[in-house]
Amino acid sequence: MNSQNGQGFYSKYIKGVWPYWLGAVFLGLLNVLFLYFYHRFWSFSAAFAYWGGWLFQELGVSIENWPYFNHYKYIGIFKETFFENTETLLVLGMIGGALLSALAAGEFRIRKVKSKKHVYFALAGGFLMGYGARLSFGCNIGAYLSAIGSMSLHGWIFGIFTFFGALVGSKILIKYFL
Repeated sequence: MNSQNGQGFYSKYIKGVWPYWLGAVFLGLLNVLFLYFYHRFWSFSAAFAYWGGWLFQELGVSIENWPYFNHYKYIGIFKETFFENTETLLVLGMIGGALLSALAAGEFRIRKVKSKKHVYFALAGGFLMGYGARLSFGCNIGAYLSAIGSMSLHGWIFGIFTFFGALVGSKILIKYFL
């Protein structure tokens, strides 16, 4: 393979933009592989709740009687170490994969924050999204992607309401805050 062909592969498949359908196929395959190897559905946002629980335990706060952590899915979670937890490894893998993708495509940039207002809105939005994901026992991956992939009706309902919620939320944000 000459350098021209190697550069063409890099430009087309690494640096170039992939079509949405290809990303959807890869996400679907990853979801099926996760189900096959771990015998449960793919989830993401639960890791942040676990991290908070581990932090509270390290600070000496007893969380054993908290209703959230008494749910059947979370009873044994604190017997694992941080790096034995599947959701933690998924989060770290996604962050690492996104970083490697951005670096490989030459798109990684450290940008100056435009204003403190953007920082506050980003932090508030991230907190509210995480809190909402934990209240509903699922985020867009667990409650949407995995649910639709397993032909569950709640995934479609989640998707429809997420779409309309994002539409209304963005209009409010643009009209009153940006």
